[in-house]
Amino acid sequence: MRVLKFGGTSLGSPENMQHVAEIIGNGEQKLVVLSAISGTTDKLLEIIDLLKKYNRKEAQERIRNFKLEYDRFIRELFHDKYYITHLEKIILKSVEDMISLVPENLSKLVQREVLAQGEILSTEIFQALLESKGIKSRLIYALNFMRTDKDGEPDMYFIRINLGKCMQDGPLANVYVTQGYVCRNYEGEIDNLGRDGSDYSASIIGAALDASEIQIWTDVDGVHNNDPRIVSSTLPVKELSYKEAAELSYFGAAILHPKCVFPAQKRNIPLKLKNTFRPDAAGTLISSTSRKDKIKSVAAKDGIIAIRIRSARMLMAYGFLRKVFQVFEDYETPIDMISTSEISVSLTIDNPDHLELIISDLRSLGEVEYDLDQTIICVVGDFMAEETGMARTVLDAFKDIPVRMISYGGSMNNISLLVKSADKKRAMEALHHEIFRKQTVYA
Repeated sequence: MRVLKFGGTSLGSPENMQHVAEIIGNGEQKLVVLSAISGTTDKLLEIIDLLKKYNRKEAQERIRNFKLEYDRFIRELFHDKYYITHLEKIILKSVEDMISLVPENLSKLVQREVLAQGEILSTEIFQALLESKGIKSRLIYALNFMRTDKDGEPDMYFIRINLGKCMQDGPLANVYVTQGYVCRNYEGEIDNLGRDGSDYSASIIGAALDASEIQIWTDVDGVHNNDPRIVSSTLPVKELSYKEAAELSYFGAAILHPKCVFPAQKRNIPLKLKNTFRPDAAGTLISSTSRKDKIKSVAAKDGIIAIRIRSARMLMAYGFLRKVFQVFEDYETPIDMISTSEISVSLTIDNPDHLELIISDLRSLGEVEYDLDQTIICVVGDFMAEETGMARTVLDAFKDIPVRMISYGGSMNNISLLVKSADKKRAMEALHHEIFRKQTVYA
């Protein structure tokens, strides 16, 4: 069985949804994971924000508009009155539930219940579409099998057992449809896997089913060798290893959720990134093998804060780094990059929530400086230790660009460089020229 995930853009119009139905409509058994229709989650977040601000009148107006948009969507998608009437009732129930909310009761749980409506509605509509086409399909609800443990991690045993039950408790289908993103937490409350978490859902489900392949369908031809929003003439990367894909997704390649790789990697299930609007394009294959000794892609992560702690007491003093790391652990703030010398430590974070408190605590250890508006440029490939020249190729690209930090050796798949965000575009273009255009080396 294959697991196929389609994002919100792939479902963003009646025409697009019809196209998705054509892609999955063959006789091969599969499970389809859907995001909310494009724009839905943002609209639901706006409604929640208005209710938080006690702006009930405006919230109700947004909810009514939300219903009108969905009514128009299904009337364009279907000609059979049975399906239109059936789905209008489902949409009306969803809207009535939202209208019934009062600001005083807008707990985090209620907010998560509202956000879950996007994926529930998209799957209800898509299942009706498949049924109208005579495709042997069945809708199963993620809230009946997708659960996280007390640490917020997927409860794989629970998921495997209950997903199997959901698929068996009903007529056999060629296509099973379910929601991405939504889940229950270990207390049984409605929760979610975070923004853009449908990729993660698909990977978790694929691992639970021991799927033959997990496909992530978006609106681009897989991972490119640089960010096409910033650099021109980028090309799709045909193959990546799991480690390379994980590095790219963490450091800014927006096509893939950062956590998506690990469940598939653990079960050695190939991940394929495909373009909904160009289904015949090769896309990108992510697996345990990939071409060695090759730079594959460049990505960038913005919003970085660089911090330097300088202390003469660090000289030959064991325990200093432990004290530094303890500060970040106390404020649950992960560190991205780190570089050390005899008397100083430089590191980066991407979460500013506790910055003032962190800086205050670090000053008890030494002099502290920090800079905002930094960007990590990540060069990903297979950098074998015995190979020479790859690091030089990367550094040659930065001969005219100031670099604040360099991280190399912590991973055999990543060279990271910290630059001012104002230099990001220039840095990525220089890398592209030096690595790909100048050497005409494409993955």
